[in-house]
Amino acid sequence: MKNKYEDAINLLEEHGVAYEVVEHPPAYTTEEADRFIEGKIGCRTKTMFMTDQKKRRFFMLVMDDKDRLDMKEFAEIAHEKRVKMASEETLFNKLGNEAGCVSPFGLLNDEEKEVQFYFDNAILKEEIMTFHPNINTQTLFFKTEDLFKIVKAMGYEIHFVDLNK
Repeated sequence: MKNKYEDAINLLEEHGVAYEVVEHPPAYTTEEADRFIEGKIGCRTKTMFMTDQKKRRFFMLVMDDKDRLDMKEFAEIAHEKRVKMASEETLFNKLGNEAGCVSPFGLLNDEEKEVQFYFDNAILKEEIMTFHPNINTQTLFFKTEDLFKIVKAMGYEIHFVDLNK
């Protein structure tokens, strides 16, 4: 299973996506990462990886890092009775990521293409997004429209959702 910074960069470059990289010490939370990228323009995102109760369905959600996720609301959106955060073991087995490194680039490792990708409409107007490139010692900045371009290029449909109604 691949899980390298270079894979993320190669994906961006293959699709002509302009990006900026900020290198920093390991950041395990969005709050830690924010300290290292303070003053730079870009929506601070958090990417959450969830599963249903029986670990048969998997969900990735990108949302503003300042917002809290109502798990019951998301379960309704995903047409599940309940969803939960995936365990570190499930995260690693499915996406090759460790906690603190979850981002859309983890989809590169979803060989079965089982993860459903969700994006919160609340940040749709943001021009620039920020993500870790499968490791937590760099943060990438690139255009929101380019995020959608690469997610589609990896073979995923994007489900746009309204959270925190």
